[in-house]
Amino acid sequence: MSKSSAQNVIRQHAEQAYAQEIKALIKQDKLTRPTNWQMSPQAVVQYIMGGKLKDGTIIEPKYFGNQRLIEIAVATLVTDRALLLVGIPGTAKTWVAEHLAAAICGDSTLLVQGTAGMTEESIRYGWNYAKLLAEGPTESALVGSPMFHAMKTGKIARIEELTRIPSEVQDNLITLLSEKTMPVGELNSEIQALQGFNLIATANDRDRGVNELSSALRRRFNTVVMPLPKNLEEEVKIVSARVNSSIGSADELTSKNGLKEIQRLVTIFRELRNGATEDGLAKLSMPTSTLSTAEAISVVNNGLALATHFGNGKLTVQDLAGGITGAIVKDPVQDKAVWREYLETVAKERKDWKDLYKACKEIL
Repeated sequence: MSKSSAQNVIRQHAEQAYAQEIKALIKQDKLTRPTNWQMSPQAVVQYIMGGKLKDGTIIEPKYFGNQRLIEIAVATLVTDRALLLVGIPGTAKTWVAEHLAAAICGDSTLLVQGTAGMTEESIRYGWNYAKLLAEGPTESALVGSPMFHAMKTGKIARIEELTRIPSEVQDNLITLLSEKTMPVGELNSEIQALQGFNLIATANDRDRGVNELSSALRRRFNTVVMPLPKNLEEEVKIVSARVNSSIGSADELTSKNGLKEIQRLVTIFRELRNGATEDGLAKLSMPTSTLSTAEAISVVNNGLALATHFGNGKLTVQDLAGGITGAIVKDPVQDKAVWREYLETVAKERKDWKDLYKACKEIL
């Protein structure tokens, strides 16, 4: 893909969007690198957590939180154990997994998206049926999965939403992770994983129980629980940074589009998510929706689109009101009652929230 066409894609892969950072880190990295890793574990952590290099290159933080969690995740991938990132929606599981793969092997695209209807071919291999009928089972007729290619090239594979995959399909991973081989019975052969191969899987806490992992499979993973942001300031920082990244300006959001509105949005989400006001003085009913950090980012992006195309370009509470209501009210009966109660008992009583109360009431 040419440079101009890469810039025009809707969403670049991590290794494309942060190519300059990765290149700079590799250049200055003098520490020991595991086989088939393009940088050392210490450099991978620096890429995720951010910082400034000796040559002046600024590494943008990809994760705001406890660095020790990232160190544990990276150390796991050096060993023969796979990594399982667990947390509620919006705790940056997918984001961290993608950037880990990009930093370690320069390829975050070896991805299997877990679904309820997934078959074992998505994890192992399938066949080009035209060639299969013409030639029979041959190596050229075999169509490898992302896991197949990761094992063959010594790279990191990713599986999203592991607990949504049917249990009988999940169990295909046991041999792959234990023996580091993929048997190809039709060809009486196998694929042996090269050094550098490993797996990063993510699982949603809210989906626990849909397809629980067997004890045998869980033992093949080292589990890292991704927590929600610990306080309001950290969550506001995450939302601002991710939105700034998507609009391409580090100053645009804070200077033009109202950091105040993001602070109020995040406050609403945190209070409803926790079932209590930030000061802990009042208990609140909780909606059925998760109200994650990722949801807050989506609401702000939607608000910016409204402000840009149907407003004066400055983010206002009127631009956010519809997105806030849509994020909260997933159940038209239960969630609507919770949101109305919050507006009347909390938002209405805060003297600097009168405009927010009015804008949200008009939408509701």
